[in-house]
Amino acid sequence: MSDELSGFTIGVTADRRRDELASLLERRGARIVLAPALRIVPIADDTELRAATRACLDTPPDIVMANTGIGMRGWLEAAEGWGLGEPLRAVLAGAYMVARGPKARGAIRAAGLQDQWSPDSESCEEVVEHLKEYGVAGKTIAMQLHGDRQPECSDALEAAGARVIEVPVYRWGPPTDPAPLHRLVDLIAGRLVDAVTFTSAPAVSALLRAAGPSADSVLDAMRHDVLAACVGPVTAAPLRRHNVPVIAPTRARLGAMVRTLVDELPQRALNLKIAGHVLTLRGHAAVIDGELKPLAPAPMAVLRALAATPGRVLSRAALLRTLPRGADEHAVEMAVARLRAGLGTPGVVQTVVKRGYRLPVD
Repeated sequence: MSDELSGFTIGVTADRRRDELASLLERRGARIVLAPALRIVPIADDTELRAATRACLDTPPDIVMANTGIGMRGWLEAAEGWGLGEPLRAVLAGAYMVARGPKARGAIRAAGLQDQWSPDSESCEEVVEHLKEYGVAGKTIAMQLHGDRQPECSDALEAAGARVIEVPVYRWGPPTDPAPLHRLVDLIAGRLVDAVTFTSAPAVSALLRAAGPSADSVLDAMRHDVLAACVGPVTAAPLRRHNVPVIAPTRARLGAMVRTLVDELPQRALNLKIAGHVLTLRGHAAVIDGELKPLAPAPMAVLRALAATPGRVLSRAALLRTLPRGADEHAVEMAVARLRAGLGTPGVVQTVVKRGYRLPVD
């Protein structure tokens, strides 16, 4: 198959770049569940931003910490609107500028400014350590915030003797429509998606908040069955604190995250030799001798149960437990019939009279 992710279902929690990420994944054959966990909300009352800008003009910062590209662009655009664009650029040009990542660096350079340093990890902790080594005692630091306040960074710098001016440009808000996120929570808990992608650490927290009482079930699913893919180590940190194994590229880029998924997901697929055929189980599809066979949830659930113990006979009662509540043994027979029709290959699902069904392994 040329589509490396065919047969897999992947949740996308990004908002601003969700279409770009979904397109990258769909081009590789994946089925996508779009469920923005957050949205970026410009601060409606810009009093705080204007006050922070005035503070920077009155006391030019020695150091500027740029956290995000969208935040730096928003700050400079707002200053232009107040007629303070040129004075602000002049103040920033005289400061030691630190860009937390490539997007922030791009925004700085697009404004005709120059950054002096950027961390490999894109983490605030590494920036703080660098600045403490650089020397911050008695200096003023302008910190462009990444959505919400970052007290752990501000407090550490202030403890080292700096004066910190926090520059709030936007905040994280809940998604406009929360229904897709709640649906994704249910799909993760039910192991009905193969992977979930995250492009920001706050999106992880938002997903777990949306899960509410189901948060433990969501975390358990991501520890064992649902692959968590993060754009970089900063995004991955909250999941790692919950002991969730995470895949993340070395460079924090959407394309690199997609390539990591392409490398990892197919390796997690179950491969069996059944009745002279090669059978591979992917998220919502089986692959028989290289041909993709999409399956509905009930037939797929039956196939997964049979494949978990290939060669062993499973009774109708055992298979019934894999189907939604309220199903009966007739539903098992229907699911098996649909499974056989979907596979289109005789002999893969074998009936053992008066006992049940099995996959006859070679």
